[in-house]
Amino acid sequence: MAIALAKQGAHLILVARDKEKLDAVAQEVADAGSHADVFVADITKEEQVIQLESDVSAKVGKVQILINNAGTNLRKDITDFTLDEWRSVQDTNLTSVFLMCRAFVPHMKGTGYGRILNMTSIMAHVSLPQRTAYSSTKAALLGLTKALALELATQGITVNGISPGPFATEMNTPILQNPELNAQFISKIPVGRWGRVEEIGALAAFLCGDDAGFITGTDILIDGGWCAM
Repeated sequence: MAIALAKQGAHLILVARDKEKLDAVAQEVADAGSHADVFVADITKEEQVIQLESDVSAKVGKVQILINNAGTNLRKDITDFTLDEWRSVQDTNLTSVFLMCRAFVPHMKGTGYGRILNMTSIMAHVSLPQRTAYSSTKAALLGLTKALALELATQGITVNGISPGPFATEMNTPILQNPELNAQFISKIPVGRWGRVEEIGALAAFLCGDDAGFITGTDILIDGGWCAM
């Protein structure tokens, strides 16, 4: 998504806990012809998000696009979860979105333009065993997306979800490295392959553009037909 927006000329602000990975993406952004500023923060922590907003404002001014894509997943039976594990998934996938929206929505208000993209998931619509923590956060995030879209509709600010299906990302490494599980997953995808991250980037770039100003409060499935079954 960062690279796709960079190719559209966006000035990127990259936020994560791992500076080395951030710097690598910033270099890709530069190679794509744009610029990225890097900020290290844990966006599940209220005080760090407050500091982040202050630092970003001082460095680059107002933010017009916010993409909430921090995510984690623990696959286990509900009876095996500790409360701390449960809360860690909730904090990363849901509370971080609340904190970031609360901090950066004021940047967009009064400007006539704003874009918020929340990375939901097909697990907001369907589910699988051992996904109680993950699915509950993604279903809640879908509700947040709809409510916030209505809250901001008169401001020229759109709020939408992107629900990826199976994509070959770090979160799915346990499946990708297990030939049997990998084959099972691919057999369930009507198009017969994993998704490519560039496809999400293209969708995000469109949703952030002027032509998508009438799309708000919805969730776009990009899942190779998974949820159509």
